[in-house]
Amino acid sequence: MDTVARAPDEILLGFTRALRSAGMNVTHDRATSFLEAAALVGVGDARSTYRAGRATLCSGPDDLVRFEHVFEAWFGAREQLPRTVPREQPRQVNALLPLGDPGETGGEASPDVLQVAASDREVLQHRDVAALRPDEKALLDAMIRGLRPRLPRRRAHRRTAWRRGEIDVHRTLRTTLRQMGEPARVEHRRRGTTDRRVVLLVDVSASMRPYADALLRLAHLMVSSAGARGRVEAFTLGTRLTRITLPLRTSDADRALVRAGEQVPDWSGGTRLGETLKAFLDRWGARGMARGAVVVVFSDGWERGDAAELGEQMERMQRLAHRVVWVNPHRGKAGYEPVQRGIAAALPHCDELIAGHSLRSFAEVLEVVGRA
Repeated sequence: MDTVARAPDEILLGFTRALRSAGMNVTHDRATSFLEAAALVGVGDARSTYRAGRATLCSGPDDLVRFEHVFEAWFGAREQLPRTVPREQPRQVNALLPLGDPGETGGEASPDVLQVAASDREVLQHRDVAALRPDEKALLDAMIRGLRPRLPRRRAHRRTAWRRGEIDVHRTLRTTLRQMGEPARVEHRRRGTTDRRVVLLVDVSASMRPYADALLRLAHLMVSSAGARGRVEAFTLGTRLTRITLPLRTSDADRALVRAGEQVPDWSGGTRLGETLKAFLDRWGARGMARGAVVVVFSDGWERGDAAELGEQMERMQRLAHRVVWVNPHRGKAGYEPVQRGIAAALPHCDELIAGHSLRSFAEVLEVVGRA
């Protein structure tokens, strides 16, 4: 186990990831409650932290045994935190911990475990996110972090010096003057390229709940990637519009999602896509954020409001943006037809409709965005 001193919240969030890998359903709400409870009782007291975790993270009797094993494995090797339960059945404890990260689990995975992990990774490429078990979702989270997003490119407005291209008259004249009027070489210039802005609009309504966590992790990957440099913006859609770009810039995905969840007041609520898109366009999009950008809408298209308004706002969006991509989790399922009122109204104003239900489809989303 890594013995380097870390911030308390980082240690606690790592513990929630280990619990999720062990098969416990640790939601963002439970993780937030655990952090708040641990802050109240004091993270230096292992017994109090243990009780706070049992009260906030365990949802049933089956979770208690797993919680005790993972708590001992996670905190037992830390000298500043005394053990609360005896260490028993170490082989089972090792099997419960996350795969492929010995720096966090305190040991090296066996060859058998690595083979199982490789097999699981291959299967999870095509599995529907909504049908995954908690331990499979934990592995999926790690696989999402392994994706490599890239920003689309556009021609820059400024011209830079180049060995060929159009003649740069001003630089050529300046070079000639420096040589007292003697003929100088002809200078050239060209328009370079720069990153194009990407805007992510993630539906977090009740109908999108099975996919919201994975999609927000994908959004976090794009916002916090090294090449983003502030060129990726993220918002949530529901009954209200919420900008979550700043919390998603946190490097740790679990911590970023907890912080983002604290700012979203309409999590798993209703769906008013037309109203929230209008709010985005009025406040952000028309003022420059959506102009020439690649706008990606993650939603199943269920609309409780006026579908005609959704169509109008999508038409506005298409006029402003470079490309509009709609990512629908149900698009990749057999027999799906975009017949719902919302998606039917929005589809004529989208450049692409693609699936967003599995890791393979997430990689396709990144590819579509990168080449836009």
